[in-house]
Amino acid sequence: MNLSRICRLLKLIGLLQAGRGYNTDGLAEACTVSRRTIFRDLDLLRLAGVPLVFDDQQQRYHIPGTYFLPPTNFTADEAMALLVLCNDLGGQSRLPFFEPAQRAAMKLAGSLPEKLREQLRATGDVVQVKLDPNNRLESSRPIFEQLLQAIGQRRCVRIRYQSLAEDKHISTRLQPFRLLFSRRSWYVIGRASLYRGTRTFNLGRIRRLEVLEEPYQIPRGFNLERYLRNAWHLIPEKGPDQEVIIRFAKLVAQNVAEVAWHKTQQVRVHPDGSMDFQVTVSGIHEISWWILGYGDQAEVLSPPELRRLVAGHAARMARLYGDVAEKNEEVGS
Repeated sequence: MNLSRICRLLKLIGLLQAGRGYNTDGLAEACTVSRRTIFRDLDLLRLAGVPLVFDDQQQRYHIPGTYFLPPTNFTADEAMALLVLCNDLGGQSRLPFFEPAQRAAMKLAGSLPEKLREQLRATGDVVQVKLDPNNRLESSRPIFEQLLQAIGQRRCVRIRYQSLAEDKHISTRLQPFRLLFSRRSWYVIGRASLYRGTRTFNLGRIRRLEVLEEPYQIPRGFNLERYLRNAWHLIPEKGPDQEVIIRFAKLVAQNVAEVAWHKTQQVRVHPDGSMDFQVTVSGIHEISWWILGYGDQAEVLSPPELRRLVAGHAARMARLYGDVAEKNEEVGS
């Protein structure tokens, strides 16, 4: 949904809550759109949970005056930031389980003063947030809600989980500490009885969950920063942290340098335009996949074990595509 439609919807909300109500012709005239568009907008308001009331006798729509909060003292940039973020995070195919954010945006819009609404309408579609592709987790909503309940009540859960690392389904009692959305999916982090330690589980691979009566306490010193250490993403590996140095070719060096990939990163640009990227990580396997994404534009300088790991992946890729290279050579000759 673009910002211009949001602005039209918040105008509708203002009209329907402010007075005696409107029929569809009056709403269409006030918003300078067709009756068909008004019907679509009214359906969207219903889906967002707005309590539209239709008076059969007067053939008018209205919203009860107590539904929305009174106007809040937002500035135009504050209101736009909240509306855009709530809409883009909460819409379909966006951040899973955050549809309520879109409904909250609608309620917020209805509480804004008319002058501020006019300012937002004038901006049209100039601001949008595009999120990376993510796991839609369509069948995992009950799991998410049960975990929220369990964490709130400090009750253990038992999960059946599809472990990719072990290539089998496992069952473990879990003390859930945190829910985390990172990059593409939701994860639960907590102490698993099977491993006798804290682990990370992807909600999309939890096949069954049961909330138990057994209570637990989140360790007083637990926080995500300490648990993740210097993991490249989510999986800290055993052993001491390692210093990684990668040399990026000129073609991609600036692109890499512009992004804050990791809290420990340092860069050094060379006169020829290439760049050394240095980072301290708790494990080398996660970062190896990131390096491979840059193909022949990235070379691991250290540590030797990471260089061997990436070289092994590259060798297997070369064998995988070897027949294609041979065919190209035959065509060229």
